Amino acid sequence: MEQILAIPIATINDVREAESSIRKYVSPPPLIRSYALERELSLPPSRRVWLKDYGWTPVGSFKLFGALNWTARNLDRIGTRPIAAHSSGNFASGISFAGMCFQKRVIVVMPKLAPRIKFERTRSFGAEIHTYDSERDHLTSERERLAREIAEVEGAIQASPYDDPHVIAGNGVGALEIVRDLRNDGRGISHFFCPISGGGLMAGQALAIADGFPTARIIGVEPEGADDFRQSLAAGKRIRIDRPMSICDGLLSYSVGEHNWPILSSLISQSLALPDSATRQAMRWIYEKHGLRTEPSGAIAVAALLSRQADLTGEGDLVVVISGRNADEEAFANWINIEAAESASA
Repeated sequence: MEQILAIPIATINDVREAESSIRKYVSPPPLIRSYALERELSLPPSRRVWLKDYGWTPVGSFKLFGALNWTARNLDRIGTRPIAAHSSGNFASGISFAGMCFQKRVIVVMPKLAPRIKFERTRSFGAEIHTYDSERDHLTSERERLAREIAEVEGAIQASPYDDPHVIAGNGVGALEIVRDLRNDGRGISHFFCPISGGGLMAGQALAIADGFPTARIIGVEPEGADDFRQSLAAGKRIRIDRPMSICDGLLSYSVGEHNWPILSSLISQSLALPDSATRQAMRWIYEKHGLRTEPSGAIAVAALLSRQADLTGEGDLVVVISGRNADEEAFANWINIEAAESASA
């Protein structure tokens, strides 16, 4: 009889252990109270809204957390070998930063059309970059092939941007900070909104939030054109989308990760899917109310609140994740101006 090997699943203890590896290299991103969202949602004075801003990190996104923990936990296996990874851009800069911290050579595969700022950040920390045509990748699987070839030719160790227990655990550290900060203030959480794609961020965050606030509703948010998790929840199994499409370039995985699915399916009961127009509106709103220039993937959880799709009844605070801020200035201006023009003509 064929032996079926168990898939290693990250736990809350793994998240706690990851914190010491990460704290050596990056301070906690801020948890910002959003008075503007409290007013917008007409919440009573007893309830607050908080933004966890991962765009504050040295790489401009949450991806640094998982990359640092993955590298720290694989140092013996890496040895003198390089690290190889594919990424839409944010994990590329995260693993590049980790390589700089641990003095490891890093080679990444990125889309040719990735935002310029993601290329600049990745190169600034020392990584070598190879590019591929993301518009044809659903037909060619070029991204996976290039990463695999680099690993074979260079003798590199491959890092997954989301489908790995060490990445998941590292990404959960920021939610440990959320739990600690709110508990210290005597606050509770009724709702937690977080972007979801391959599930590397949400799986780690969900582990920590569910442990700290077991009654909190943990809600995933994804683009309408890339709602693989919403479809997976409905089907009770992982569903692959052959060609995910959205301006949210960081949320275009084909399916939820194998290591992520058991965590997500057990801790998350709802995922909201938003049109790109709602994401653009949220980008403009965050910029006007908080002065933050976010990337589309980073703003989509705020878009979920502004869309009022979720039932917000209950007691406790709302926490919303801003997952990244790596948007080119010109592209950002175009996105929010398109939204403004559409609103004016409506």
